[in-house]
Amino acid sequence: MRLRKLGRTSSHRRALLRSLVTSLVLHGRIETTETKAKAVKPLADKMITLGKRGDLHARRQAAAFLMQPEAVKKLFDDIAPKYAERNGGYTRILKTGPRRGDAAPMAIIEWV
Repeated sequence: MRLRKLGRTSSHRRALLRSLVTSLVLHGRIETTETKAKAVKPLADKMITLGKRGDLHARRQAAAFLMQPEAVKKLFDDIAPKYAERNGGYTRILKTGPRRGDAAPMAIIEWV
């Protein structure tokens, strides 16, 4: 996987991606730039994999990454059980038009 720097320091980038994954878990779909969506996809898929494992260690790993306890609960109780029979590919990226202010390519990332 290619590291996308997103024009930020490593700590800022980690905080941004954690926040985006937490929002995706809580809301089901988020609109962001195409590059950020592509950076979030493997992390979101990793969270689903942890949710499917379902043991205490997986729950603690998810809690260490996600920023809100209710996101961890929703991930393990609601989202991950839906994908019990599915092997990978839990998210989809839908490209939308350019953003009005700076014409950045926008995309919606959501659960399949």
